[in-house]
Amino acid sequence: MSRFVELDVKTGGQYVQLLQAVSQLSGLFSQSAVPYINYRVAENIFCRAFNANNLSRSDTAFDASLNKLGIGIKTFIISGSGSVEKVAEFNQLSTELARYSGRELALKLAGYRNERIELAKRTYGIDDSQYHVIGRSDGRLILFEDEYGSIDTENIQSIKSSNAGITFDDGKNHYGFNKSKSTLFKRFSVPDSAFLVDVEILSDPFDILLQMFNQQGGFRRDPMLTKGVDYVILPLYSVRGKTRQVQEKSGLNQWNAGGRARDYGEVYIPIPMQIHHLAPGFFPGRDVEFELTVPTGETLRAKVCQDNSKALMTNPNKDLSQWLLRKVLKLKEGELATIEKLDKLGFDSVYVQKTGTRSYKIDIAKTGSYEEFVD
Repeated sequence: MSRFVELDVKTGGQYVQLLQAVSQLSGLFSQSAVPYINYRVAENIFCRAFNANNLSRSDTAFDASLNKLGIGIKTFIISGSGSVEKVAEFNQLSTELARYSGRELALKLAGYRNERIELAKRTYGIDDSQYHVIGRSDGRLILFEDEYGSIDTENIQSIKSSNAGITFDDGKNHYGFNKSKSTLFKRFSVPDSAFLVDVEILSDPFDILLQMFNQQGGFRRDPMLTKGVDYVILPLYSVRGKTRQVQEKSGLNQWNAGGRARDYGEVYIPIPMQIHHLAPGFFPGRDVEFELTVPTGETLRAKVCQDNSKALMTNPNKDLSQWLLRKVLKLKEGELATIEKLDKLGFDSVYVQKTGTRSYKIDIAKTGSYEEFVD
């Protein structure tokens, strides 16, 4: 049986019930006998049922974490013994990957994949990882777990190349890479221990919704996070012309600036003037201290500094570098942060959410998040 179904039974939870309830409403989207569950809905159900940390917003290797376990939550249609599904995208690295083929390409893909798994583990304090699968077939759900670890680069074998891409395995899992989509796939196989959940899809889910709406006098609306009021996205880079780059003597590399002797922990996160225009008053005034909580739970003392309030710093300043440069980016003292390093890891921005008058939390944000925020 699925370990999470067992946990659901032991704790008297509602995980399976919520999956069944959402599956019964599949007629809202399709006339198929296969239940429909959007992947974001699956992630939200899992996190609500098990009180897990939802990591989906940061778009790292894991969708959730629970008691130092990183969890990749997958939902897809299963018509046989399994399915081949997307596990990673490397859009920012497509030009570089196009230079390689055969074993070299397999090793590059494995390296980038493994780096992103280790990034997520460092960022969120994760010790182990596992996939949780919500398979969907005619009239039922198929729940099971699958191995989720780094690709064994020493055991890459069965390499087959084609114009479309490459396939290979590492003795534990079978992988495929689609060149045009810069996407890595993995085969998921249904084990004999999979837990089966029968689902009866409602013939008229619209009628059920109307009945509920009328009985309750309308659905209760929970407050949602408002862009620019409750959260902002800050870039870890600057733009010169159309080129993204991490400046060599400012921002994450402020320690490398000239003029005086500097400590390797001297860094700041840039706050572009556009953020102050889009989100006026989001941060306290210049040099006003506030709490900033990182994903692993530690709380740093932070403030907005420098002319035009252009820098987010911590006090002591080395606390920010210890978290972002040493733990997350895994940079050594004296090693420059670069846009190439950020692209390899799949993030180039940070998400900052206001949680109180003088309290905030910070997380990494996937590549392109800042552009989406200011667009």
